[in-house]
Amino acid sequence: MNPHDRMKFCSECGSPDVAWRIPDGDTVPREVCGACGAIHYRNPKVVVGCLATWEDRVLLCRRAIEPRHGLWTLPAGFMENGETLAAGAARETIEEARARVDVGELYTVISLPQISQVYVMFRSRLLDLDFGPGPESLEVRLFHEDEIPWDRIAFRTIARTLRNYFLDRRDGAFPLHVSALERRARFEPDLSGAA
Repeated sequence: MNPHDRMKFCSECGSPDVAWRIPDGDTVPREVCGACGAIHYRNPKVVVGCLATWEDRVLLCRRAIEPRHGLWTLPAGFMENGETLAAGAARETIEEARARVDVGELYTVISLPQISQVYVMFRSRLLDLDFGPGPESLEVRLFHEDEIPWDRIAFRTIARTLRNYFLDRRDGAFPLHVSALERRARFEPDLSGAA
């Protein structure tokens, strides 16, 4: 962890006595408060979303926010406390595309260890064609496979999910895809990013 990212004060008691050490019974260094004993865990963030389809087309959103402003993505975002994976995916699809979906099978789980995120995408079916841009989207539309703007896809996780989907659709079977994306070489653009 970057020393500049470390806690300055305990979020439990407010003490500045926070040390970076391995707590008793643990194997990983963590921020531990010397005053109240609180152990502060920093765990990966989960990004949930839907690969929503209508007939043979896929719903994509053009981002109105950073990172990757103006590029295309599947509707997805950070999971909230107190919700299930599927409920989070449906909520993000409503927020970003104003689209109602029947959330289907879990389809991709992609780990991004370098930024401590896990992408979880569900195959889903649009319930109707009443959709449009939410506050985080500039545009929302359905794409046939040959219309996908591959050079304008916001994140590698989304490109991988889409490529798997079109290959699986040709094969007529949609297995669960579990993978990881490692950091690219310094001269290559990193398109993993947050949702």
